[in-house]
Amino acid sequence: MEENDIAVGLDIGTTKIVAMIGRKNEYGKVEIIGIGKSKSMGVHRGVVNNITQTIQSIQLAIQEAESDSGLKIKDVVVGIAGQHIRSLQHSDYITRPNPDEVIDADDIHTLCNQVHKLVMLPGEEIIHVLPQEFKVDGQAEIKEPIGMYGGRLEANFHVVVGQVSSIRNIGRCVKSAGLELSAVTLEPLASANAVLSQEEKEAGVALIDIGGGTTDLAIFKDGIIRHTAVIPFGGNVITEDIKEGCSIIEKQAELLKIKFGSAWPGENKENEIVSIPGLRGREPKEITLKNLSKVIHARVVEIIEQVYLEIKNYGHEEQKKKLIAGMVITGGGAQLKHLKQLAEYITGMDTRIGYPNEHLAGNSDTETTSPLYATAVGLVLNSLEHKKSQFQEQVKFKEPEKSSEIEPQMEETEEGDQMSDEKKQKPFRKSIFDKWAEKFKDFLDNAE
Repeated sequence: MEENDIAVGLDIGTTKIVAMIGRKNEYGKVEIIGIGKSKSMGVHRGVVNNITQTIQSIQLAIQEAESDSGLKIKDVVVGIAGQHIRSLQHSDYITRPNPDEVIDADDIHTLCNQVHKLVMLPGEEIIHVLPQEFKVDGQAEIKEPIGMYGGRLEANFHVVVGQVSSIRNIGRCVKSAGLELSAVTLEPLASANAVLSQEEKEAGVALIDIGGGTTDLAIFKDGIIRHTAVIPFGGNVITEDIKEGCSIIEKQAELLKIKFGSAWPGENKENEIVSIPGLRGREPKEITLKNLSKVIHARVVEIIEQVYLEIKNYGHEEQKKKLIAGMVITGGGAQLKHLKQLAEYITGMDTRIGYPNEHLAGNSDTETTSPLYATAVGLVLNSLEHKKSQFQEQVKFKEPEKSSEIEPQMEETEEGDQMSDEKKQKPFRKSIFDKWAEKFKDFLDNAE
């Protein structure tokens, strides 16, 4: 099996760490060939707060995935989330030295590079620079400017920013667990890859990934990412509320939430009671399901209202920015009963639960297609895309070199122009995704 065909996603969450191994089958769909998960120790709200415990949890998940697939894992794509992530909109432009030549990938690369030089707050670093629309000589709403003539190239960017120390800590854990870090991706973008269709992204959709420690949001419209946000609470605060409200231990609260929890209190009758064994010879506790769902309801309403506030901040109420496809809820928190109905009731937006089967092979088991694994599946997809573009790049780069050796005079002809354009495309394709990862690797090596 070729190494290029296999990819590993590592989702370092607050409640669990998942290592997932996948490969593309002959139909272009992704087959999951190994999965390993471990309880996440040492991560709080998406941020590492205990290096040693996190390394151990990563190693456990990796070992399980290796024994499940029979493969040895060398490098992984890691997802980044956490309350330190923020995003901003930024516009920038370049004036091209020779407007008589068509815009090529180099120009876009120069423009994106310029954005990377933005001055951030102390301790922050740019994670992603995502171009939205371009303007050429004042002509707006251009999605692909390559091949056009123009002197001034302008673009709106969605810039995702995170704390340097938090990102370095994750990198350190991955390296100390004996793995190579091939790329870093924002988790809401990975989840969006796994559960959203292209039609939804075009129509306008908000993806809500309710994890253990954080709730991630990504908004798409016209096929372009428009807004990202990380809300610093998720499923764990619901468990915490049940624990406090019912005076039981955390393990029991988590089980209660999964087995009997509902986000809609109206559906439980007053006389439905669940009995919980007491601690060490104490009397068992009796809890009415109505009270349980009231506790859950209050906290879920708070999470959805926070999400809806972010959607309004993006401008959903404006006619042009309306999200026609509504909301897609995924992540472990999406398994809560009646969550879809409650979300629709609060926001008035169409809602569905997102299962990561959009790009998975038809024979995938039900465990893999659970909303719980949306981020891990998305990271595998990202890694496969990344490897494919690198492979194509190597192939493309070899071909023009051969032909330029045979015909050195071709430079002046049209074919020569095309050839040089192809060569020029290499740095752009590589740099936008790889530049940050390479810089980040150097950063980690220097930090040792």
